[in-house]
Formats: sequence, C-alpha cells, structure tokens
Amino acid sequence: MKPFVLIATRPEDVTADGEYEAFLRYGNLRERDLRRVRLEAGPLPEFDLDEISGVILGGSPFTSSIPSAEKSALQRRVEAELSRLMDAVVADDIPLLGACYGVGTLGVHQGAIIDSTYAEELGAPLLRVTDAGRSDPLLVGIPDEFRSFVGHKEACAKLPDHATLLVTADACPVQMFKIKQNLYGTQFHPELDVPGIHVRIETYKEHGYFPADTAEEVKAYTASFDVSSSHRVVANFTEYYGRR
Repeated sequence: MKPFVLIATRPEDVTADGEYEAFLRYGNLRERDLRRVRLEAGPLPEFDLDEISGVILGGSPFTSSIPSAEKSALQRRVEAELSRLMDAVVADDIPLLGACYGVGTLGVHQGAIIDSTYAEELGAPLLRVTDAGRSDPLLVGIPDEFRSFVGHKEACAKLPDHATLLVTADACPVQMFKIKQNLYGTQFHPELDVPGIHVRIETYKEHGYFPADTAEEVKAYTASFDVSSSHRVVANFTEYYGRR
C-alpha cells in the first residue's frame, strides 16, 4: 500500500509519539504505511502526492485565529508551509483527514470563519451525524449519535458555502465537514482514547484548557466516556483511501 503521511506539530515527544501510535492503531496501519513528519522540528519535506494514499493532519498546540503578531516564528513558518500544502492537496482533491487543527488549517484555507465563539472545554460531547453524513464513507458503521474527545480554544463559527457539514453538536455546531469529495476536517479527535487523553491532560495542564490544579479531576471525568465509535472515522479513512 502507498503510505499515508501524518503531519504533526506537537513539540513534546510524549504527545507526538502517542498521536502517531494512535493513528497506527485505529487506522490498522503498520509503521511502513504511515510516514511521519514532525513539522515543528523542521521544514516540510518534498514528497510526491501521487505516491501517497493521503494526508493526516494531527492536532496542535497552535491557535490559528490569534493575530499574526502574537504568533511565534515557528507557528508562522508551520502555517505558511501548511498553506502551500493545502494549495496542492485541495487542487487535486488529495484525501485529507485533519483532526482538530485540521479544522483551522483546512477551514482557513477555504474561507471558513475560525474564532473562539465555539471553544469547548475538555470532554466528550454527544455528537450527531447530519443527513449528509449518514451517506458519507468516513461515517460508515458509526451510530447517528456518538461521543469523541474535544478540547479547543477555537473552532469553525461559519463554514464556506461549498463545504458539507457531516457531524454537529449543541455547544460547537461544526464538528466535522467535507470539502470537495476527499477533504475532511474534524473538530473532535477520532484518534484519542482514554489513555491518550490522559497524556494530553498531563502535558497541557498549564496551557489554559482547564485549571492546572484540577488535572486529576479532569482525568477522572474523561475516563467515564466511551469514545470507541469515533475511532471508526480513522479506520474508515485508511480503509477507503488506502492505495496499492
């Protein structure tokens, strides 16, 4: 199979490694099937889009919607390189699954409004598949209502007219959308399970997602959720788009 490419921007080894392992596990992939690029560590390497099955964009500590002057030099470089990649990926409708940070990256590229209107605290809200989502290949086998982990300071406040809303929720209406036929962004984290979210809680407890002294309470709260249905999004993506 032609490999997928996971583009990561997390500077901490423990979270970057955990994210890679989660996409391997829930995508039913071997290491040779998932090429890993840590964009925070260096420039985006050249690769032939015709020689891959698709692109997976992992989450990020970066916030897309803050003013450019408040962004670090690293964030500005990462965003510029991702924007150029989006130019090529969108033009050729190359399969893309952007988890959380993908909403900001793909959304901004396509003219969505990304801001703090629908920020969500760490948790696993009840998500609902839309009528359009019920026939989408990435949501095959997923119930009409399911849960998945979220935790974000920004979200999509308004989709462009050419986007299709696939999954919604009360607190944050845009949870999954599609551009063209093969480009997807999810606000939720389809790769995360309870051990994975606990690593993120410990790593980012000083980053303002929740009061740092409540980390153990947040871990106990998140442990109560069954998010297994959302993992099917990753499996569906790799099964549907894996190319020989």
